[in-house]
Amino acid sequence: MSSWLSLLGFATLLFATQWESTEASDDKNGSSSGIHCQDGLVVPVWLPLENLTAGDRLARGIVYFFALLYLFIGVSIISDRFMAAIEVITSSEKEVKVSRPNGETQIVVVRVWNETVANLTLMALGSSAPEILLSIIEIIAKNFNAGDLGPGTIVGSAAYNLFVIIAICVLVIPNGEVRKIKHLRVFFVTATWSIFAYVWLYLILAVISPGVVEVWEGFLTFMFFPTTVLTAYIADRRLLIYKYLNKDYRMNKRGVIVQAEGASGVDLELANKEEPFYDDAVDELEEARREYIETLRELRKKNPQSDLREIEVMAHEAILNKTAKSRAFYRVQATRKMMGSGNVMKKISERAQSDLSEVRAELQKGPITEKPDLDACAVCFDPGSYTVMENCGEFEVTVVRKGDPDIEFTVKYCTEDGSAEAGSDYYEASGVLEFAAGEMKKTFSVRVIDDDVFEQDEHFYIRLSEPQEPVTLTTPRVATVVILDDDHSGIFSFAAKDHDLVESVGTYELKVVRQSGARGRVIIPYWTEGGTAKEGKDYEAAKGELIFENNETEKVIPIYITEEDSYEKDVLFYAHLGEPKVYG
Repeated sequence: MSSWLSLLGFATLLFATQWESTEASDDKNGSSSGIHCQDGLVVPVWLPLENLTAGDRLARGIVYFFALLYLFIGVSIISDRFMAAIEVITSSEKEVKVSRPNGETQIVVVRVWNETVANLTLMALGSSAPEILLSIIEIIAKNFNAGDLGPGTIVGSAAYNLFVIIAICVLVIPNGEVRKIKHLRVFFVTATWSIFAYVWLYLILAVISPGVVEVWEGFLTFMFFPTTVLTAYIADRRLLIYKYLNKDYRMNKRGVIVQAEGASGVDLELANKEEPFYDDAVDELEEARREYIETLRELRKKNPQSDLREIEVMAHEAILNKTAKSRAFYRVQATRKMMGSGNVMKKISERAQSDLSEVRAELQKGPITEKPDLDACAVCFDPGSYTVMENCGEFEVTVVRKGDPDIEFTVKYCTEDGSAEAGSDYYEASGVLEFAAGEMKKTFSVRVIDDDVFEQDEHFYIRLSEPQEPVTLTTPRVATVVILDDDHSGIFSFAAKDHDLVESVGTYELKVVRQSGARGRVIIPYWTEGGTAKEGKDYEAAKGELIFENNETEKVIPIYITEEDSYEKDVLFYAHLGEPKVYG
């Protein structure tokens, strides 16, 4: 919203209409309105400027309005492309080597840009470009005298961000849920600078040099910007006084370390720590794995009729939607919605489908033909997660080489229990993969045990270890395998949507059916709700639970209908089924 207001102010500055001559003539006639607008930088260009009729003014106003709208849309398109480019730049990543205290090395992916620095520089530049441009144009046009639009736009935009945006963010939090500030130290620093900015702007415009922006004031104001970025970066990275404290490293849900920094090709050595930092980060990665597994389970419950590929696409899309978005992302999303140029979230859904299609296509190509990095060789799973049905029998797992294709090496693999256990849910597998020179990938099979017992969807892991030197492990070195149970507990519904009854029926048996699976013991609550029929007068309220035993597919809800001797028109009431719960 603030950007739209800024663009509107910018266009207004360019197309301000000159009325002084007409107002002067009005003054002579004693009809002055007291309004004197100044010339714009482009307008007036439409002559004559005097003795205009009401029709002339209306026609010019319409032309100016559409010209204003045309430029408005043009600047919005430019801003959209600009913010999309900034999003690409700030999300760039690189690979670095990390050495554990025991000498083992691992290649990890790190962010090139620090999150805080990116938000305060490129993100801020992109979102505040209209205000900055407006202020520059006005201050130059007025020979460095403060105008009406520049300072007002800057203060208005900042105030909108500080008060209205924060208020909306607080207001939209659902009841019973909590949101926390991710980097509290950075928030304190930037909040302090934000308040100081208001005070400083007032001082230079109203106290130190009223109405005039002097060179030293502009220079000092500009220097406050890198100072703000530097202090926020220090707070984010815990430098200076923080360097004596233990530093925390974290990994985002994509397995990318977002706080580790280092020059390209430089090894990061972690000393004086009992455990390497990515052991802590593994907890974050495991949390992401659990979230993915839980997402699959929920989608399976909601869409038991969908096949495995559809569920994978929906899960991929759900994970992408949950991923934290940058300010640039929301700016582009809002602009495209208002301009009718497409929905970014819809494109995320399309990307989820294309990503999975690309993975399957790559697995069918055979040898990988990417240009190798001759300076290093690493090995990992590709892909890092597998979703299989319980009745699939066996499936293939792919391990790929990245880098020098001429090195011969071996790497071990083994399965590890998660919620799925070896011997009851899958057959334990372990072995050694031997990569010959020029061989870019190897596959091995893992068998899944099919049974007729209803179970929750389960998962286990496959881990790579002990690569032969000089080969290293890279992400993902642990693959997650999700086993979807083919013995589904079913979909519950009423046998019919509408039921026509007569008063004399007495007790009516409302049938509930179980379809698309009948495994496990399921409890489902039910209750009635009055409509035009009144509870206690036309029927007796019913509330309780239906218990479906294993392989049981049908139950009835008894509802007593009251018979009356007097005539009355047809009435209705409703029956509801609650959320099923699986027991055993």
